[in-house]
Amino acid sequence: MPERRTVQKARRDKRAGKSPTTQAGEFVHEEIRKVRRGQHGARSPQQAIAIGLSKARRAGVPLRPPAKGKAKARTRKSAEYAYEAGQGKRKTRRRPRVSRAVSQALKREPRGTASRAALSKQARSAASRRSASARSAAARKAAKTKGQAQRSAAAKKAARTRARRRR
Repeated sequence: MPERRTVQKARRDKRAGKSPTTQAGEFVHEEIRKVRRGQHGARSPQQAIAIGLSKARRAGVPLRPPAKGKAKARTRKSAEYAYEAGQGKRKTRRRPRVSRAVSQALKREPRGTASRAALSKQARSAASRRSASARSAAARKAAKTKGQAQRSAAAKKAARTRARRRR
């Protein structure tokens, strides 16, 4: 069950006209926080991200399941199920035994997968699979929905990063 604060943040993102992936990002952040706090673990950063995306879909974020060929059939089916549940097109049955088993299994997983280094490595590898133009277009789109104060802060941060890399 996602925290109320997370659902509120996702709704705020939706009102601001941000994309479903940005809205779902709030749920991914929550999952990473949970792993860092030690509430449960994850086998890899990708697993923590997948759990967050699933929770987002179930909470009603209109994040479409991956297209055919983009993910394993099992992953796609799971995403479709979560998406339909969140959109109210499917009734979800409570399965306490399965729920408990999943919780117990996650508690046995390592916590280091949500470390700064692990997430940085995951982000770099994900970005490297996209073209430079796709990355640039995403950055331009993000800048449109940022707002003046945040855009200014982001520009200052970018300038500091560039200065640090020149040294």
